[in-house]
Amino acid sequence: MSDEPLVLGIETSCDETGVGIVRGHTLLADAVASSVDEHARYGGVVPEIASRAHLEAMVPTIERALKEAGVAAGDLDGIAVTAGPGLAGALLVGVAAAKAYAYGLGKPLYGVNHLASHVCVDQLEHGPLPEPTMALLVSGGHSSLLLAPDITSDVRPLGATIDDAAGEAFDKVARVLGLGFPGGPVIDRRAREGDPDAIRFPRGLTGPRDAPYDFSFSGLKTAVARWVEARRAAGEPVPVADVAASFQEAVTDVLTRKAIRACKAEGVDHLMIGGGVAANSRLRAMAEERCADAGLTLRVPRPKLCTDNGAMVASLGAEMMARGRAPSDLALPADSSLPVTHTHVPGNGHGHGHGHGHDHDHDHELSRANLSEPGEGTA
Repeated sequence: MSDEPLVLGIETSCDETGVGIVRGHTLLADAVASSVDEHARYGGVVPEIASRAHLEAMVPTIERALKEAGVAAGDLDGIAVTAGPGLAGALLVGVAAAKAYAYGLGKPLYGVNHLASHVCVDQLEHGPLPEPTMALLVSGGHSSLLLAPDITSDVRPLGATIDDAAGEAFDKVARVLGLGFPGGPVIDRRAREGDPDAIRFPRGLTGPRDAPYDFSFSGLKTAVARWVEARRAAGEPVPVADVAASFQEAVTDVLTRKAIRACKAEGVDHLMIGGGVAANSRLRAMAEERCADAGLTLRVPRPKLCTDNGAMVASLGAEMMARGRAPSDLALPADSSLPVTHTHVPGNGHGHGHGHGHDHDHDHELSRANLSEPGEGTA
């Protein structure tokens, strides 16, 4: 019998009900129920629909994960759940379910951070994270550069999106081009048929005086919309593949350039990329090329582990247990703007859980202001 913790993770921050089971760094099950089709007609995620879908999918998805892993609920050592950031109603469904299972099974509960989980999931693919880890997280709700000396207790934001996150820009440009929702996969697909140098779209926040690691994609999104509108107003056809390829090139250029600059400045010899947009084929190819040129090792999980999933939550929960971090109380709140510096929400010693000592992280002394990711998971 392995002494590595067997942990079930629940992820409900947006429109995917994810349940994963891991033993240490080994993935045993990754079950996902998505409500994306129910949101497509609205062109973005509708929080009430997402919450209802989580309610309906929760128990069947947990049962599917247990069956896939070949374990009984009573075999689990702990329950981990995304406590934030994300959509408040959606988070509440996952947190309530995790509390019920933890209480019913007599197991410790770990409320963990969605963004830190996106970093930790790479351990399931490539083994233990280097310390410190440099991570570029890109998805529908966030574009962040994080330095993590210890993924369970010390994550430092170097830069974040100041307006539209990368995934949000993909969705909005796809809407302008009439390609539907979600925008990321369809733009990736159409871009393969286009010329990335056909149109020179702007690169936001790349001037010498700009914030070195912050991201801005709002201006790029507007530039694409204006370019397309001008073509249509002139009665000319819109070269959709070229627009998609040129837009995608602008996004990936900025993301990889800043990430590599951060690695060099911090003396880190590798780069980890996570989040839903990390499934983008051009981002992966450009990162590989530029990391090779810079002498950096690139770590990117397979696409299924980049999008929201329960395995990433279970992975961080297992790491918390392995390092003796304090479990959460049953009074664990869902925090829609949980800052990335709060890698998890430790209890005060009065909650239900096994006797781990309180961890030594210093998160609670850090200011919560301006560290949360705005618009996490929103359309």
